[in-house]
Amino acid sequence: MSFKDKLHGKKGVLLKNTIMLYILQFSTYLLAFIVVPYETRVLGPTIYGKLGVATAIMVYFQLVIDFGFILSATEDVSRNRENNGYLRGIFTSVTIAKLFLAAGSLIVLMILCRTVSSWREDTLFFSLFFAATAINSMMPDYLYRGLEDMTAITVRTVLIKLFFTCMIFVLLKTPEQLCVIPALNIVGNFAALIGVYLHLNRKYNIRFSKPDMAGVGDAIKRSSKFFYSRIATTAYTAANTIIIDLLTKGGVSVGYYTSADKLITTGKSAMSPISDSLYPYMVKNRDFKLVKKVLIIAEPIIAAFCIIVFIFAKPLCIWFFGADYGPVAPILRVMLPVGVIILPSYILGFPTLTAMGLSKHANLSVIFGSCLHVLNLLVLYFTGHMNEITLGALISVAEALILIYRIVVIWRHRDLLNTPPEEENAQ
Repeated sequence: MSFKDKLHGKKGVLLKNTIMLYILQFSTYLLAFIVVPYETRVLGPTIYGKLGVATAIMVYFQLVIDFGFILSATEDVSRNRENNGYLRGIFTSVTIAKLFLAAGSLIVLMILCRTVSSWREDTLFFSLFFAATAINSMMPDYLYRGLEDMTAITVRTVLIKLFFTCMIFVLLKTPEQLCVIPALNIVGNFAALIGVYLHLNRKYNIRFSKPDMAGVGDAIKRSSKFFYSRIATTAYTAANTIIIDLLTKGGVSVGYYTSADKLITTGKSAMSPISDSLYPYMVKNRDFKLVKKVLIIAEPIIAAFCIIVFIFAKPLCIWFFGADYGPVAPILRVMLPVGVIILPSYILGFPTLTAMGLSKHANLSVIFGSCLHVLNLLVLYFTGHMNEITLGALISVAEALILIYRIVVIWRHRDLLNTPPEEENAQ
């Protein structure tokens, strides 16, 4: 069999879409990561902390607007990829649902900006950041994931975002120009969205159909179980940045924590596309041997990299962020276990558990970890030990608990790993 034929086989399609999904998803973080050294030096730790707080707040709104559609709609598209009418209905229903969720989120944001005194003066900045987030949330990447054709959306989106990321170096010159960053994101995200909509219409004949409010409601209901687990995740990620901001009233500690979190978040985003591309593939093929192979190959490399970063954390932080960012090192060190944990946690989550017919445990594991994280937060608060280092350590604890939960569930139901798909469906 030729190399070309292999690329058109099941695993060839998986490999190709994994690469494209990597480029698409990781590029968003990578492009933001590339400008970090420039932003930290121009803005300084305190103002850069505002950027971190805005990013943390928007994580919540991104999750609310996405509402788990990236999982539920991807599964629907994967199972009904030959039915064009059905795909149009999904596209229309999900988009309308997201518009309603975006409108509700905007109202909540305005209330928060009026209520939290430290956020009031940054209302315009938060509003622009929200606009960029909402537009980006309208990207129908669930269609491309379900169709296992990520090339077109990847090329268009990355090229447009690359251009507007480069413009930050041109236009951002002083801390007072902070709003330039979300403004450029708005224009870039909107241009990418229009390009993708045009491609869907031309290549797949997928366009908006007559709105069906019952279909919108059903789409939201289907996605709710995924939404609960994803919103629970923010209890131990984005919430920490917001907590530090409220405790210090926008102090320099927020900038230090944001810097460390940026590195960890970028690392996590590098692992996510592997899981996301495996998800539709595992739903169809239940190839558990491939899961094992990926982990055996990738984990030693990841662990070695994290050990090197742990040893040289302080000089790396000063080199990357600037001379004022030495205090970032201890925060980064307590977060580094996440780098080792996250890939097996992702892969053993929805891709593996859904293929085993145990998708509810992928959600329950996150809720379990989040509840214990909240409990740990309360302990830190009432014992007076809440600071950027202890909060960073709790991220590692929460991720470890989620991974342990998933491993235990898979081990207890390991007989399902050898159950043929037809027999499992009959059960």
